[in-house]
Amino acid sequence: MKNKMDVVTWLDAHQVEFTRMADEIWANPELAFEEFKASKLQADYLASQGFTITWDVGGVSTAFMAEWGEGQPILGFAGEYDALPGLSQKQQTSQEPVNAGAPGHGCGHNLLGTGCLAGAVATQKWLQATGQAGTVRYYGCPAEENGSGKIYMALAGAFDDLDAAFNFHPGWANYAGKGSWIAVSDIKFRFWGKSAHAAAMPHLGRSALDAVELMNVGVNYLREHILESIRIHYVITDGGQAPNVVPETAQSWYFIRAETLDELNEVVARIRKIAQGAALMTETRLEETVQAGASNMLSNHVLADLQYDSMKLLGPIEFTPAENAFAEALAANYPPSTKKFMADAFGIPIKVLSRPLVGDVFPSLDEGRVLSASTDVGDLSWKAPVSMLMTACFPTSVAIHSWGAVASAGSSIGHKGMLYAAKVMALSAIELYLSPEKLRAVRAEFEVKVAESPYIPPVPEDARPPEVKHPYR
Repeated sequence: MKNKMDVVTWLDAHQVEFTRMADEIWANPELAFEEFKASKLQADYLASQGFTITWDVGGVSTAFMAEWGEGQPILGFAGEYDALPGLSQKQQTSQEPVNAGAPGHGCGHNLLGTGCLAGAVATQKWLQATGQAGTVRYYGCPAEENGSGKIYMALAGAFDDLDAAFNFHPGWANYAGKGSWIAVSDIKFRFWGKSAHAAAMPHLGRSALDAVELMNVGVNYLREHILESIRIHYVITDGGQAPNVVPETAQSWYFIRAETLDELNEVVARIRKIAQGAALMTETRLEETVQAGASNMLSNHVLADLQYDSMKLLGPIEFTPAENAFAEALAANYPPSTKKFMADAFGIPIKVLSRPLVGDVFPSLDEGRVLSASTDVGDLSWKAPVSMLMTACFPTSVAIHSWGAVASAGSSIGHKGMLYAAKVMALSAIELYLSPEKLRAVRAEFEVKVAESPYIPPVPEDARPPEVKHPYR
């Protein structure tokens, strides 16, 4: 394996073991902070390949770091493996759960984690064969969907010494991202009052539910006086136990999103004042819990261009007639407006989206765009240069976080996109090992961006993840 293209040959020769891993994670979907089988499966495989495994990164029992090599540069691959609640689905073109109400991989994290792992191992094999100096790491990152596992890893300094990092996400076309993903704060507001008989002695009660409702009303009035790009979502998770009892406690759960950390912190401060005002009006006590958060993403354009060059070396993904037929049947379950969303949100040309599957290679399609979703890769991007690689794993009309995405993530379509991503990331990593000049350019862009404003985590610095015991370790 003297030529960097040999990693492509190696990945093709070992594709069965990686598709099996992806399928095993797909068949055993696990929610945030409970990815016990997936994390053990990946860590055991990496240990068998000679990587040194460190568990409990950031205090998260399902987070681990696998490392091989020595010296600089240190390049990381950040994988994920959590599923989404209620999206259980068979690998077919009609909606039918495997187990009703169970989780499913509606964002393709079975592919994401395995693709990043495969890229890391292929890179390791090249380093081993060539004797090139350098260190390669794989990070097993839990709870991206709900809980922001990477933020605890970042707070613990797990990414601080990385020279650059690689990540990919299953998508609808092949391109290296230059866009931004918005910041988010995940906060629960619980109010405590006094219970009383709601009819006989209401004057003795102080309704925590009144405080929740007044807070929600206040936040809804706030919407008129904030930037249009800011998103605020909430649910009432506890509204009391019975109508004839003044609720002693009640709770709202908020997600607040903004394009930058500065904008996020500003609107969160205003929402906190509204919550405090609601407590004052109702003579209740406010208790706030910051559940999680994620920073806006600083996409590294130099790294994105490097990955685009790697994709041009590989050419497009070739899909079979059977795969196109499967995609067409799956896409028939979704309205045509889904394609318009893809064009508007991700910049994928509408002409291209007329096809059921798009295996073409594109330059960055999202440059200058702020994507209306959040990811804890954003916190990694404030610690090390990273670009979000997207590869074709889903039919063009299929929405993520839906049953159709689960079906696709368990298919040969998803497998092809995953292995393609592994090849792109491995080729790009090798180029950074071989070219100190390119790595310096990647780092220079990163240093300029992080110097513009300090990294202020969207959670308290003493934040701790849920304490969950790993049953398989």
